[in-house]
Parts: sequence; C-alpha cells; structure tokens
Amino acid sequence: METYKFFHFFCALICFTEIFHFAIALDTLLDTQSMSDGETLVSLGKSFELGFFCPGNSKNRYLGIWYKQNPETVTWVANRNNPITGSNCFLAITKNGLSLFNHTDSVIWSSNTTKVIEMLLDNGNFVVKDNSMVSSDSSESYLWQSFDYPSDSWLPGMKITAELNRGLTSWKTLDNPSLGDYTCRIENPELAQMVLRMGSTKKFRTGSWNGLHFSGLLPFSDPYSTI
Repeated sequence: METYKFFHFFCALICFTEIFHFAIALDTLLDTQSMSDGETLVSLGKSFELGFFCPGNSKNRYLGIWYKQNPETVTWVANRNNPITGSNCFLAITKNGLSLFNHTDSVIWSSNTTKVIEMLLDNGNFVVKDNSMVSSDSSESYLWQSFDYPSDSWLPGMKITAELNRGLTSWKTLDNPSLGDYTCRIENPELAQMVLRMGSTKKFRTGSWNGLHFSGLLPFSDPYSTI
C-alpha cells in the first residue's frame, strides 16, 4: 500500500515538474501578463532566452536576450544606457506598449506600440505583434522588433541598413553594455561600404557592394557576428 501511494506521489511530482517547466518556458507575453525579475521568456526551440541579467561584475540589471545554452553570450540589450539598480524590476504591456519598469515603477524603456503581444522567436528576434496578427509568421505583422535596434551582435535575419543608420555598437566594457567606442555601419549609400570605426577614426572598410557581396571581402558564413 505504501509503495502504491509513493508511486502515485512520484507520478504527480513528475507531472507537476513538467507543468511548472512549461509555465516558465513560454515564448509569449500577453497583454494581461507581466514578467518580473527572475522570470524569463524562452523561444519555442529553446535557442534563445529573454530576461533580466547583470553583466560581468556589475550590480546593475538589464533586460536582454542570450543563448539559452550559453547565457554569457548576450545578443541584445534593451536598456543599454539606462541600467536598473536593484532587483524590483519588471516588464509589462501598458498603453505605451511593451514597457520596462525599475524599482520605483518608473518607465525606463518602451516599444511605443499598443494592443499588442510580445514573442521571442527562435532566431533571437523579440517581436511585438498586434493582437489580431498573433498567428501570422510574416515580418509584416511586426509592429516592433529588436532586430531593428541591434546592440553589438549581428544575427541571421538581421538587416543593417544605411537608410535607418542601423548598425552595431560595441559594449563600453564587459561589465557595461552602454554604447562603446566601436561601431560597424554601412556608409555612403550610393556606393555602400561596411565601415568599422573607433569613435570617428575609420579602422576598416570593405569595398563597395556589388549586388551579391562587398568587394574586397572574402565570403563567410559565420551565423554569429559581434563587435
């Protein structure tokens, strides 16, 4: 009899563990939900994770995305220049869209979108969708996406364009993800070139874009680039 009870208790424990794991591994934040410090979103294929973190030896907290299997490799940071002090921070959907609150309930970052849900995709892109477009996988259904605001990492599917002055900027230090000295951007749109600068000093540039690749630059297939 005792063995029978233990067996049922063991099965119930396994079921509870699976349910609990499922509950904390969601990839979507609905307009009725919020995400507190210590909670995360995990992409469907468990490639990427979004949550709050402290870089290196810093005690400041940031909202970021990292590889699920390699949390030390952060690919995107929301509040790079607005760190959170303390752990009472949370992410929620408000009238301004996706909003990040600090310990005093002050908004320190927002996506400025409304009537939305948020989803972490398996390519590392954090997207905001209209509620009516939740089932659509098209990028045209995105009201906002983290790929439009890259940090220091260039992931597959991310576009760097001269028109929007969209490029990569290094971290200040390993402990500080605020804007650093190095940038990588496309310059001279008419004869587009990829240019790496330290401050205003040009350190490296490719040849012009020929429609397939940048001249003078050997093709590469590294799926992850960072500066």
